[in-house]
Amino acid sequence: MAQLDAFDLFILGAVFVGTVAYFTKGTLWAKKRTASALVGKSNGTAAVASTATRSIITKLQNSDRDVVVFYGSQTGTAEDYASRLAKEGHSRFGLKTMVADIEEYDLEDLDTFPEDKVAIFVMATYGEGEPTDNAASFYEFITGEDPQFSEMEDPEKPLKNLKYVAFGLGNNTYEHYNVVIARLNEALLRLGANRIGEVGMGDDGTGTMEEDFLSWKEEMWSEFSKHVGVQEREAVYEPALKVEEKDGLTTDDANVFLGEFNKAHLQGTQSAPFLPHNPYIAPITSSRELFKSDSRNCLHVEIDLEDSKLKFTTGDHVAIWPQNSDKEVDRFLSVLGLTEKRDTVISVTAIDPTAKVPFPNPTTYDAVVRYHLEICGVVSRQFLASLAPYAPSDEAKAEITKLGNEKDYFSEVVSSRYLNIAQVLQRIAGGATWSSVPFPLIIESINHIQPRYYSISSSSYVDKSKPHITVVVESIPTSETADPLKGVASNYLLDLKYKQEGINNSSPSAVSYATGGPRGKYVGSKIPVHIRHSNFKLPSNPATPIIMVGPGTGVAPFRGFVHERAAQAGAGVPVGTSLLFFGSRNRTEDFLYSEEWEALGEKLGEKFKLVTAFSREGPEKVYVQHRLVENADLVNKLLLDGAYFYVCGDASRMAKDVSASLAKIIAQQRGIAEEQGEEIVKSMRAQNLYQEDVWS
Repeated sequence: MAQLDAFDLFILGAVFVGTVAYFTKGTLWAKKRTASALVGKSNGTAAVASTATRSIITKLQNSDRDVVVFYGSQTGTAEDYASRLAKEGHSRFGLKTMVADIEEYDLEDLDTFPEDKVAIFVMATYGEGEPTDNAASFYEFITGEDPQFSEMEDPEKPLKNLKYVAFGLGNNTYEHYNVVIARLNEALLRLGANRIGEVGMGDDGTGTMEEDFLSWKEEMWSEFSKHVGVQEREAVYEPALKVEEKDGLTTDDANVFLGEFNKAHLQGTQSAPFLPHNPYIAPITSSRELFKSDSRNCLHVEIDLEDSKLKFTTGDHVAIWPQNSDKEVDRFLSVLGLTEKRDTVISVTAIDPTAKVPFPNPTTYDAVVRYHLEICGVVSRQFLASLAPYAPSDEAKAEITKLGNEKDYFSEVVSSRYLNIAQVLQRIAGGATWSSVPFPLIIESINHIQPRYYSISSSSYVDKSKPHITVVVESIPTSETADPLKGVASNYLLDLKYKQEGINNSSPSAVSYATGGPRGKYVGSKIPVHIRHSNFKLPSNPATPIIMVGPGTGVAPFRGFVHERAAQAGAGVPVGTSLLFFGSRNRTEDFLYSEEWEALGEKLGEKFKLVTAFSREGPEKVYVQHRLVENADLVNKLLLDGAYFYVCGDASRMAKDVSASLAKIIAQQRGIAEEQGEEIVKSMRAQNLYQEDVWS
């Protein structure tokens, strides 16, 4: 065995301390924690806010609220569900409700939560069992070993006065399905809180998230009314927002927002830091087609961050803020009878003092629909039912009521055809406009546009200011019309590419976008972006072997990994073996970066091996998991040499199959039971030796 010098021992010690810190969250040496301390650690501006403004108890009392609905949301769905619960609690039961972003409050005073009030937690599990960004501080605090509350009159059961409801959003294709809501529930019960009803869990992996939520909330409200002593009344919509048309303003006025994110963007004075609510308007320096196909597209896009001060490292994500296509904006405005008023300036203000206006204004109907609402998103049965009073005819009212009430009928007519809300309303009313629908109801009920995240497919070691992304353009045939379902962001990037090249997209299903952006601020092929940092990283020691499984665009981060290893080798740094499994349909159409792999192989020599699986080239379909098994000897040898194992791509089947295949390989190669192989894979995950960047 090689001898360790003093420096080696120092490094090993630092790694050990860092590992303990990561997996214990510091609890071994910092047991006494407060929520405000944790918030201060992650958000400097929030930390200096006064206790009163960040106290949910004070907020409830000052605004005379009965129920607060907290949300932890990454994509906007949990926020939407929280809003819907708050509205329903008010309209059906007369409750005085409010919605709260959980990171905006220091919840160390939960031990003084009034007995006559209720907290509802709607929490998403993100990534590999992680809380969402906005819920991270609260989650770390409440699930800690010894959270410190404000008064601690009963140290054993400090939350004995807290009544709560819990619903989680997760994906069963991930190993840690809905773990955030499960652990939050355990922590609250341990601290003495009293849960109303069962913990609800929505499953995005099976595509039943919405129905899971709807069925859970009906049972929950039944339990809620029994515990709290409220009775249901006839539901009546009461807007939380007020929309006024401003006759004295036009789109030429400098203070009217036409899609700008904030005042600095409006005034052309945007500056760092560039974050989700203040993205950087970044130039696209290059965009090229990767597929050799007449019917499918996949783009390689290069983004310039030189002037932004944004930093990324290999394995991170680029967040792209999309907009809705001209066609869908026109359809939506038309079905609401707003086509002639699209450029009318409106102001949006809060009627309810706890409500938030979700975008800057004054603005226009067009800007709201184009830049702020997910008008092409999944349609909610609950939302359809709420539109029945505004139907343009009795026939339309009967049909939309049926769709709202009957799950199977809704699935047959709407879900299976991938219809968006405007298409549904067109179909129901036969072309008649729904001009009676209050626009505040639209703003309050339709999700707000969220960024789309793409794995960076380049290396920050090679170029620290220009991340690349690899984007398959989504276009799914539907049974309703000849128009396919179009991915909002990917088709936005495709339209940008064609316009950048001065090419007219002649496809019958092509969609165009206002790529120039509000007031032409995106002219020159610019897009709003920010960086989301990831834990999907190369080993700190370049000599460590890596095994990568990335079919389709799942190969994106591994392009960055291999480019980094090649650059390090070129600089004289010893690098470990890089084994890449890539899969696609066939080598002639969608073999991504085929020329690059050959060049990288020449640079890395025996330190790089590419194994391909082309599913449609032979009599039987072959996938990456099959190739993994075929290379079992090499895979096991690299694992015994300390290799890190990475998977990127589809979570619903591929990732699960790869994990199962790896467990079998380990068992067979080492002569142990398959259950032991599975335990070794679990141990690899716990040690961060098995990493996933997957999506459903």
